[in-house]
Amino acid sequence: MRKSAGIILFRKKKSQIEVFLVHPGGPIWKKKDAGAWSIPKGEFSEDEEPLSAAIREFKEETGHDLKGIPFSLNPIKQKGGKWVYAWGIEGDIDADAIISNSFKMEWPYKSGKWLTFPEVDKAAWFDIQEAKIKINPAQAVLIEDLISKVEV
Repeated sequence: MRKSAGIILFRKKKSQIEVFLVHPGGPIWKKKDAGAWSIPKGEFSEDEEPLSAAIREFKEETGHDLKGIPFSLNPIKQKGGKWVYAWGIEGDIDADAIISNSFKMEWPYKSGKWLTFPEVDKAAWFDIQEAKIKINPAQAVLIEDLISKVEV
Protein backbone atom coordinates (compact mmCIF):
# COMPACT_ATOMS: atom_id res chain seq x y z
CA MET A 1 0.00 0.00 0.00
CA ARG A 2 1.41 3.37 -1.06
CA LYS A 3 1.18 6.11 1.55
CA SER A 4 2.02 9.80 1.58
CA ALA A 5 2.11 12.34 4.38
CA GLY A 6 1.65 16.06 4.04
CA ILE A 7 0.89 19.39 5.62
CA ILE A 8 -1.88 21.86 4.89
CA LEU A 9 -0.41 25.19 5.92
CA PHE A 10 -3.15 27.73 6.47
CA ARG A 11 -3.48 31.35 7.52
CA LYS A 12 -6.35 33.58 8.56
CA LYS A 13 -6.84 36.79 6.58
CA LYS A 14 -9.75 39.14 7.14
CA SER A 15 -11.83 36.41 8.83
CA GLN A 16 -11.17 33.99 5.96
CA ILE A 17 -8.94 30.94 5.77
CA GLU A 18 -6.35 30.65 3.01
CA VAL A 19 -4.43 27.45 2.27
CA PHE A 20 -0.96 27.00 0.83
CA LEU A 21 -0.74 24.65 -2.16
CA VAL A 22 2.07 23.56 -4.46
CA HIS A 23 2.11 22.78 -8.18
CA PRO A 24 4.09 19.73 -9.34
CA GLY A 25 7.09 20.41 -11.53
CA GLY A 26 8.11 18.68 -14.72
CA PRO A 27 6.83 18.67 -18.27
CA ILE A 28 3.80 16.46 -17.62
CA TRP A 29 2.26 19.05 -15.26
CA LYS A 30 3.49 22.22 -16.98
CA LYS A 31 0.19 23.21 -18.63
CA LYS A 32 -2.16 21.70 -16.05
CA ASP A 33 -3.80 23.90 -13.43
CA ALA A 34 -7.27 23.08 -12.10
CA GLY A 35 -7.08 19.78 -10.21
CA ALA A 36 -3.28 19.62 -10.47
CA TRP A 37 -2.21 21.42 -7.28
CA SER A 38 -1.55 19.56 -4.04
CA ILE A 39 -0.65 19.93 -0.43
CA PRO A 40 3.12 19.54 0.05
CA LYS A 41 3.45 15.80 0.63
CA GLY A 42 5.47 12.72 -0.16
CA GLU A 43 5.71 9.00 0.35
CA PHE A 44 7.07 7.47 3.52
CA SER A 45 8.26 4.03 4.55
CA GLU A 46 6.78 1.66 7.13
CA ASP A 47 9.51 2.54 9.64
CA GLU A 48 9.00 6.32 9.35
CA GLU A 49 6.57 8.24 11.54
CA PRO A 50 3.98 9.86 9.22
CA LEU A 51 4.05 13.31 10.89
CA SER A 52 7.87 13.39 10.67
CA ALA A 53 7.59 12.48 6.98
CA ALA A 54 5.04 15.25 6.42
CA ILE A 55 7.32 17.84 8.01
CA ARG A 56 10.33 16.54 6.04
CA GLU A 57 8.41 16.65 2.77
CA PHE A 58 7.21 20.20 3.42
CA LYS A 59 10.83 21.30 3.88
CA GLU A 60 12.00 19.39 0.77
CA GLU A 61 9.27 20.84 -1.44
CA THR A 62 9.32 24.43 -0.18
CA GLY A 63 12.66 25.03 1.53
CA HIS A 64 10.79 26.33 4.60
CA ASP A 65 10.76 25.06 8.17
CA LEU A 66 7.39 24.85 9.87
CA LYS A 67 6.48 26.55 13.10
CA GLY A 68 3.20 25.85 14.80
CA ILE A 69 1.30 23.01 16.37
CA PRO A 70 0.10 20.33 13.95
CA PHE A 71 -3.33 18.75 14.27
CA SER A 72 -4.34 15.61 12.41
CA LEU A 73 -6.85 15.44 9.61
CA ASN A 74 -8.71 12.34 8.44
CA PRO A 75 -6.69 10.27 5.94
CA ILE A 76 -8.00 10.12 2.38
CA LYS A 77 -7.58 7.65 -0.46
CA GLN A 78 -6.68 9.14 -3.85
CA LYS A 79 -7.97 7.85 -7.18
CA GLY A 80 -4.80 5.82 -7.82
CA GLY A 81 -5.16 4.03 -4.47
CA LYS A 82 -2.55 5.99 -2.50
CA TRP A 83 -3.48 6.93 1.07
CA VAL A 84 -2.67 10.49 2.15
CA TYR A 85 -2.21 11.34 5.83
CA ALA A 86 -2.29 15.06 6.55
CA TRP A 87 -1.93 17.60 9.33
CA GLY A 88 -3.02 21.22 9.50
CA ILE A 89 -0.60 23.86 10.76
CA GLU A 90 -1.27 27.57 11.01
CA GLY A 91 1.54 29.70 9.61
CA ASP A 92 2.62 32.05 6.88
CA ILE A 93 5.40 31.80 4.32
CA ASP A 94 6.26 33.64 1.12
CA ALA A 95 4.91 31.47 -1.71
CA ASP A 96 7.22 33.22 -4.18
CA ALA A 97 10.30 32.25 -2.17
CA ILE A 98 10.09 28.48 -2.28
CA ILE A 99 13.11 26.30 -3.02
CA SER A 100 12.21 22.77 -4.06
CA ASN A 101 14.28 19.64 -4.37
CA SER A 102 14.52 18.17 -7.86
CA PHE A 103 14.14 14.89 -9.72
CA LYS A 104 15.47 13.42 -12.95
CA MET A 105 13.33 11.92 -15.67
CA GLU A 106 13.77 10.84 -19.23
CA TRP A 107 12.22 13.56 -21.39
CA PRO A 108 10.90 13.25 -23.95
CA TYR A 109 9.96 9.71 -23.00
CA LYS A 110 12.24 7.06 -24.57
CA SER A 111 14.53 9.81 -25.97
CA GLY A 112 17.55 8.79 -23.92
CA LYS A 113 17.78 12.37 -22.58
CA TRP A 114 17.65 12.69 -18.81
CA LEU A 115 16.62 16.12 -17.55
CA THR A 116 16.33 17.58 -14.05
CA PHE A 117 13.12 19.29 -12.92
CA PRO A 118 12.01 20.84 -9.63
CA GLU A 119 9.60 18.62 -7.71
CA VAL A 120 7.48 21.75 -7.16
CA ASP A 121 7.58 24.52 -9.75
CA LYS A 122 5.39 27.06 -7.92
CA ALA A 123 3.36 27.62 -4.80
CA ALA A 124 0.51 29.94 -3.91
CA TRP A 125 -2.03 30.90 -1.27
CA PHE A 126 -5.68 30.32 -2.16
CA ASP A 127 -8.97 31.11 -0.50
CA ILE A 128 -11.06 28.01 0.22
CA GLN A 129 -13.25 28.22 -2.89
CA GLU A 130 -10.32 28.62 -5.28
CA ALA A 131 -8.27 25.98 -3.44
CA LYS A 132 -11.02 23.41 -4.01
CA ILE A 133 -10.80 24.08 -7.77
CA LYS A 134 -6.98 23.99 -7.90
CA ILE A 135 -6.32 20.97 -5.67
CA ASN A 136 -6.30 17.32 -6.71
CA PRO A 137 -10.02 16.44 -6.37
CA ALA A 138 -9.40 13.68 -3.81
CA GLN A 139 -7.53 16.12 -1.56
CA ALA A 140 -10.44 18.61 -1.45
CA VAL A 141 -11.84 16.54 1.43
CA LEU A 142 -8.74 17.48 3.44
CA ILE A 143 -9.63 21.16 3.02
CA GLU A 144 -13.17 20.46 4.25
CA ASP A 145 -11.78 18.64 7.28
CA LEU A 146 -9.36 21.50 7.97
CA ILE A 147 -12.03 24.20 7.92
CA SER A 148 -14.27 22.12 10.18
CA LYS A 149 -11.48 22.13 12.81
CA VAL A 150 -10.33 25.76 12.58
CA GLU A 151 -12.03 28.75 14.14
CA VAL A 152 -12.02 31.88 12.02
